[in-house]
Amino acid sequence: MTPNIAIVRIERPYGRGFRLWLPLFLLWIPAILLSPVILLVLFGLCVAGNVSLWRAIAASWAILCGLPGTDVHVRTEGNQILVRIL
Repeated sequence: MTPNIAIVRIERPYGRGFRLWLPLFLLWIPAILLSPVILLVLFGLCVAGNVSLWRAIAASWAILCGLPGTDVHVRTEGNQILVRIL
C-alpha cells in the first residue's frame, strides 16, 4: 500500500503548536505526468551504476510501499516535530 497522508505536528515550549495534514495521494498526479522523465533518469542512473533497471524499479517500489507506519520524532531545545506517514 502506498502512503496516502502525512501528519506533521510541531510543538513549541512557548506558544501553540500546530498539526498539518498533507494529502500525499495528490502527489501521484504530477508523478504520473513526469513518469517518462523519471524513467529516463532512472535508466541513465542504472546504466551508469551497472544495475538492472527492473531491480531498481522493484527496490524503489518496495521503499515507497514500506513508508506507511513511519514515525519520525525530532526534539531540540524544547521544540518537537513529529512526522507520521499513514
